[in-house]
Amino acid sequence: MRPIRGWDEAVFLLIKDFMYSKLYFLRTLTFAIFALFAFSGMAQKNIYGFKVKDENGRMVSLSKYRGKVLLIVNTATQCGLTPQYKPLQELYDKYRDKGLVVLGFPCNQFKGQAPGTNKEIRQFCEANYGVTFPQFAKIDVNGKNAIPLYRYLKRQQPFFGYLMSDSTQRAEFERLPKDVPLNVMYDIQWNFTKFIVDREGKVVKRIEPKDTMPYLEEEVAKVVGQDR
Repeated sequence: MRPIRGWDEAVFLLIKDFMYSKLYFLRTLTFAIFALFAFSGMAQKNIYGFKVKDENGRMVSLSKYRGKVLLIVNTATQCGLTPQYKPLQELYDKYRDKGLVVLGFPCNQFKGQAPGTNKEIRQFCEANYGVTFPQFAKIDVNGKNAIPLYRYLKRQQPFFGYLMSDSTQRAEFERLPKDVPLNVMYDIQWNFTKFIVDREGKVVKRIEPKDTMPYLEEEVAKVVGQDR
C-alpha cells in the first residue's frame, strides 16, 4: 500500500471510503425492505390471517369464514346509497345456503354519513332494512388509520374506474368530496364499495358503489357457483 501524499489526497480517500460505506448501507437497506415486502406478500396469501373487531370490540378472526364466499362492504346509514342495504340482504338470503356471507363494515370517512355507535347502526339496519348479515365495528378504509384488512383488499383489487353508462352521472359521482385525500389507484372512492372473496380467501372482484345490483349478483353468482 503506497503512502498517502498530502492532506488533499487524505481527505479524498476519506470521502471515497464514506461514499462506499454509504452506498453499501443503502444497498443493504433496499434489499432488506424488498425482502420484507416479499416475505409479507408470500405470508399473506388470503384474508384468513386478518382479525377485525365486532360491534362489541371483540377481535374476530376471518378464518372463521374459511370455505365461504364473502362479500365485504363499507357501509353508511345516511348516504344516498344507504338503500343498498336491502338488496344486499336479499342477496345474502338468496345465496347464504350456497355459502355466501355478507360482511358489513360501517365507515364514517365519506362526509360523516355513518354517525352513531356500532349498536345504533345495527339497530337502524335491522329496523329499516331487516339486515341479519354480520356487521362489525366502525372502521377507516383509507388513510393512515385504515385497518390492515382494507389495505390488503385495495392492493389485491385496485380501483379501475366506474362501470356506470351515464357519463354525466359518473363524472358527478367522481367529483363527490371525500374526507381524506385519495390514492386514485387503490383507495375506496365512496360508501358501499364491495369486494368479493372466493372460498380460498382470495380477493377476486371489486364492485364500485354505483355499479348495478344485477351486475353485483351476476359476479357473486359466478363465484358462489364455482366448484359446485
